[in-house]
Amino acid sequence: MKLFAAFLVAIIAAFELSPAAAKVPAADVVFRNGNIYTVNERQPKAEAVAVSGDRIVFVGSNQAVQKFVGSNTRVVDLKGQTMVPGMTDAHHHLSGVGFREMRLNLEGITSLQEFLAKVKERVDQKKPGEWITGRGWIETFWTPSVFPTRWDLDKVAPNNPVYLGRADGHGTVVNSAALKIAGIDRNTPSPFGGEISKDKSGEPNGMLLDAADDIVARYIPPTTQAEAEQAIVLGVNRDVSLGWTQVQDPGGSWSEVGLMQKLYSEGKIKLRIYKALSAPGTEADQLFRDGPIIGAYDHRFTVRTLKLYADGSLGSRSAALLAPYSDKPDTSGFLTIKEEDLQPVLQNALRKGIQIETHAIGDRGNRFILDQYEKAMKAVPQAQWKIQNPRWRVEHSQIVNPADIPRFAKLGIIPSMQASHAIGDLHFAPARLGIARLAGAYAWQSFIKAGSIIPGGSDAPVERGEPMIEFYAAVARKDLKGFSGEGWHPEEALPREQAIKMFTIWAAQAAFEEKLRGTIETGKLADFTILSADIMKIPEAEILNTHCVMTVIGGEVVYEAK
Repeated sequence: MKLFAAFLVAIIAAFELSPAAAKVPAADVVFRNGNIYTVNERQPKAEAVAVSGDRIVFVGSNQAVQKFVGSNTRVVDLKGQTMVPGMTDAHHHLSGVGFREMRLNLEGITSLQEFLAKVKERVDQKKPGEWITGRGWIETFWTPSVFPTRWDLDKVAPNNPVYLGRADGHGTVVNSAALKIAGIDRNTPSPFGGEISKDKSGEPNGMLLDAADDIVARYIPPTTQAEAEQAIVLGVNRDVSLGWTQVQDPGGSWSEVGLMQKLYSEGKIKLRIYKALSAPGTEADQLFRDGPIIGAYDHRFTVRTLKLYADGSLGSRSAALLAPYSDKPDTSGFLTIKEEDLQPVLQNALRKGIQIETHAIGDRGNRFILDQYEKAMKAVPQAQWKIQNPRWRVEHSQIVNPADIPRFAKLGIIPSMQASHAIGDLHFAPARLGIARLAGAYAWQSFIKAGSIIPGGSDAPVERGEPMIEFYAAVARKDLKGFSGEGWHPEEALPREQAIKMFTIWAAQAAFEEKLRGTIETGKLADFTILSADIMKIPEAEILNTHCVMTVIGGEVVYEAK
């Protein structure tokens, strides 16, 4: 009898302690009636999520989530809309996006005449002598497809210095007034890592590539602190409205870091920012000296990475290639950093636990930086590495010799890539490279099969910076009108299950944050992107019509479509 009583007590105790019977604290927010893709392979789909504070406390069914609903719980009815883990743009120039909204925005212009008309419109608003600055033009969509010149600009801006960046950020066209202010003439040599383009007679034609544009840029009146703050806030507001919950911002200064810290302290920005500093130079020296900032402002702000450049861009023909450009055989592009300047940074980073990310677009640029990474890793004994898996990155990895693709995974290097570059570049990359070299261009599937993960970004403001464009590009590998050109290797496109990882868990891994975010599962930060359509099932073209209806960061609804 005593044994039976003890057995009965044990059964009752077990029942009372079971999740179904145990009382749980009420959640702050419950999202229910959702079409939820968790990107968690152990529980890929769900209907509901409960959040307490900034963390997920439950993922499961509508029925089971009911136990988390209390008198003060906010219940959000998703009405069947699609929720995915909070999306991350793994390569996004935040201030640049804001400044694009503040300055002369030259995106979408389709001809030289339209370009000049836009410049003249801005000149008419300025006083003589005031600078005209802007960005976003790309000549590959013009007929004929040629760079604008100083003489073109002189026709509409004879009395104002003009400085207008190409969309890729690696080419700038200026007018004669700007060249005169900077003292550039036919005798001015091109700097290392840049080019002052000249016509057949030796006169500067107004195009400045990479390091050469600094010669003019230093004369542009400096940005005020108020303008810099405005740019960050504008960029953040745009990003959360599109569904981004984090951006990984490649390059910048401690001054910019200070502005972001100020804006967080004042509650003016909520977006998570994974910030890199420009290197080599004083910014890197300070990071080595003072150490990283990790997870400040409730895991919203981290500074642990240095950004370097190996070469330029394909569109400007400044990306470093192993063989000459097919459409301009007198150049193979150029490297923008020397080994003697690079190695001390890389080796110090291993000892200090600092992540490195390097811009490399051409096949020579990618091979060069892989060689340099490998050399640094051999030069510093692994016992001296502060982080055994340093997760160094190559930003873009656009044109890679097929023989070099397996080296990324072998060395533990992460190719951080932007799907939208492929669907924009397909209109000119075959001419720049020839069909044969396209085998290693934007080779997402080849990288994954070789063992790499691919954090996905947009490179905004080079591209538009919209998550649905990036997801579509990864899945479709076609331009926004559905076109795909000869030799464009459709087999390199990604299935949707891999494409969504680019902007969630793989981006989190590239930032050492896979235990914090990137999937929807209990214990992780409550970051969600809620979309108007099921991007995992709808036809490819309909992805582009999908929009963000709600953005949640740390359990807080920071954007809701009206």
